[in-house]
Amino acid sequence: MHIRIQIERAARLPRAERRELFDSGSVWRLFEDDAGFRFDFATATMGDTPYKRLIVDREFRYASLLIKDQCFAGMGSAAPLEYPLDELLIMHRLTQEKAIELHGCGIVRADGTGNLFVGHSGAGKSTTTRLWTAREDVEVLSDDRIIVRRDDKNQVPHRPCAPVGNDNAKRCGDPGRIRMYGTPWHGEAMYASPNSAPLARIFILEHGHGNVITPLTPSQAVAELFARSFVPFHRHEYVESALTFLEEVAASIPVYRYSFEPDQRAVDTILHFHD
Repeated sequence: MHIRIQIERAARLPRAERRELFDSGSVWRLFEDDAGFRFDFATATMGDTPYKRLIVDREFRYASLLIKDQCFAGMGSAAPLEYPLDELLIMHRLTQEKAIELHGCGIVRADGTGNLFVGHSGAGKSTTTRLWTAREDVEVLSDDRIIVRRDDKNQVPHRPCAPVGNDNAKRCGDPGRIRMYGTPWHGEAMYASPNSAPLARIFILEHGHGNVITPLTPSQAVAELFARSFVPFHRHEYVESALTFLEEVAASIPVYRYSFEPDQRAVDTILHFHD
């Protein structure tokens, strides 16, 4: 995935006179542009006009980033790709590929086994990370945001379908591996890695009693993963693309609900678990 960005300084950035597609309610707003899309970033400390503007094509491959001179005059940050621009750009680019960003922590064991623990804020992602790092020599790709994508470069033999749950749903082997990738956006445990690993299992985290693992059908898995994904909702085709990809993930990777207690027994349960 490559995105080419040209960065320029601008004396001023007038308000956009374009059709507004989305207002984040914070620092950025999205407009439709002749070439594609325009993201305007504004804050009261930088005046009443945008301090930064990203103009990008519809495939999110080429972009021009305009930064107001005021940002270079000691009155604010001049970091071109500072949050949230960096994540917005990647999140939208992923809509053009077989990929999605999920709210989760990615744990890779020494044998290469990759487990993804997905959860809303407060579900226990950072706690899970600390429990695993205290127990094993693992690599943490991120403790908060993970990108999951299709890896068509590493083909594996097709596996037969297998029943899942009790509603006659089936999970079928996928000829392309699913991989998880680290991101720069970490959580409380402060883990972020540029590496990746093949994805073996996905666990939907929730606090509970007894460390109970419950298999989810593919349809249940899609609903749970979508609720914990970062998807641009302002265009229906982006949402449809995300759902289609999550269907592929759920048909290829076993997904479980994990109701756990925040101690080392939570790790032991996973270590002794067999699909």
